[in-house]
Amino acid sequence: MPRSLTRRTLSAAALGLLAAAPAAWAQQNAWPTRPIVFVVPQNPGGANDVIARAVAQGLENSLGQPVVVENRPGAGGNLGTSQVARAAPDGHTFLVTAQSAHTINPALYSKIPFDPVKDFTPVMQLAVAPYLLVVNPNFPAKTLDELVAYAKAHPGKVEYASAGNGTLNHLLGEMLKKQKGVNLLHVPYKGAAAAATDVVAGQLPVTFGSFPGVMPFVTSGKLRVLGVASDKPTALAPEIPPLGKELSVTSWYGLFAPAGTPAPIVEKLHGAITKVLATPAMRERLKALGAEPVDSDPRSFAAMLPGELAHWKQIVQDSGARID
Repeated sequence: MPRSLTRRTLSAAALGLLAAAPAAWAQQNAWPTRPIVFVVPQNPGGANDVIARAVAQGLENSLGQPVVVENRPGAGGNLGTSQVARAAPDGHTFLVTAQSAHTINPALYSKIPFDPVKDFTPVMQLAVAPYLLVVNPNFPAKTLDELVAYAKAHPGKVEYASAGNGTLNHLLGEMLKKQKGVNLLHVPYKGAAAAATDVVAGQLPVTFGSFPGVMPFVTSGKLRVLGVASDKPTALAPEIPPLGKELSVTSWYGLFAPAGTPAPIVEKLHGAITKVLATPAMRERLKALGAEPVDSDPRSFAAMLPGELAHWKQIVQDSGARID
């Protein structure tokens, strides 16, 4: 190819790139250009769904476009998560998900249709919710130490309820067994509500439950709380003693974009949601759910994910839980 032609070709290509750059910038700057969809990979009515809807409602005025929440439950959250992984990275489809679906499922399921790191761009954590260790009021233990002592005196006789194999309250029970050297018998239920109901009824003595799921029973005297799964008290109920660092679990709800979503869009959405979470009305709404807003950004959220995945992979392996 003649040198002059090569130069003309390169010059034309460079001009093309320069012409495309303002267009791409303008497209990102004009975002959003149509309604935004928040995909929730769990059923309506749960904490994750309610948080997604509250944030969506708060965003509509600042973004100038409707924000629609679509529930896509199935396969423990894998169905909706994979849908967002395959979505166009144009800033109009996002995933609002719970920690369990994003960091526990990859270790729990033999195959999952997404990569929790490579297929997503983290935007931010939205909120955290504590888990509580509770017992039936007729159970003799009033503290964690008393529960451990009772379980050691009655090995294999103390049962604990969970929402099902591989769920967060199941894994918390396994962590308790390992850290305290006790032999507890796991009884899985089909959902957290059923597990808590049977502990209230006295069918089983012990369970871990989310703050919003079990705190009403504690307040009414139908359950006794032994502690919060944290190394420090929760602001939601500072009188509840923490269970300690070895049983510290942060249950979080987070927002992800498909991998490749432009950074300016991610930053703009992060800024808008940060303002929503800072409003007194939103803080009160989260508190009513038993959750607290989080000071989070794309970089800190991305940095925590590898550690979370490794942490839960080890716990799932120790528990022997598996879903094929």
